[in-house]
Amino acid sequence: MGEIVFWTIIRTALTIPAVWILKDYIQNPLWTIISFASIYGIIIHPAIIHYRLFNEKNKETIESTLCSTCTKFDKTAVLCILHDEHPTKDFLPCEGFDWEPISTEKDDISY
Repeated sequence: MGEIVFWTIIRTALTIPAVWILKDYIQNPLWTIISFASIYGIIIHPAIIHYRLFNEKNKETIESTLCSTCTKFDKTAVLCILHDEHPTKDFLPCEGFDWEPISTEKDDISY
């Protein structure tokens, strides 16, 4: 996920000055259209595509591994917070030894 944010920032840092420079060479109504099209086409749309690819690539890890049911798992980064490693379908950072189940409301009932 950090890679998506990083490259979005880089694309923004390059696009905004380029569009601003074009302001002097293009008429105002056309410049506005080009600005919005550039911001969407160069910054926003690629970020959306990469986010979808990230979710598709990690869908199986997020939904069907032991890590996804652990309290130490960050779904947004697909990261084991305790071991600071990215689990996959075939790799569990703690090998199940440090696994703690996510508590549910049924488990929190006190007698």
